[in-house]
Amino acid sequence: METKAKSTETKITATELARNLSDVLNRVRYKGESFVVVRSGEVVARLEPRPEHRRVTLGEFVEIIRNAPKPDEEFLEDLRRIRASQGSLPPSPWES
Repeated sequence: METKAKSTETKITATELARNLSDVLNRVRYKGESFVVVRSGEVVARLEPRPEHRRVTLGEFVEIIRNAPKPDEEFLEDLRRIRASQGSLPPSPWES
């Protein structure tokens, strides 16, 4: 059905898109995949997730956390001061 264009884009013909529209849209929305639509050998469109709806897989999230810079001691001290200045939370009205 399709071939990889770039590492994150899949080439698909307009005919294949028409036959598999629901599946392709689900893959864009739920898996974050992108497609390049080709008609008569010419790229005519690109389907990709809306930036605000891009979902991160668990593996991607773990990688982001692993590569994130660690907070420095000054930042941690700021957090401690903020926490100490806030005091205790009132009891939850939903607890029995």
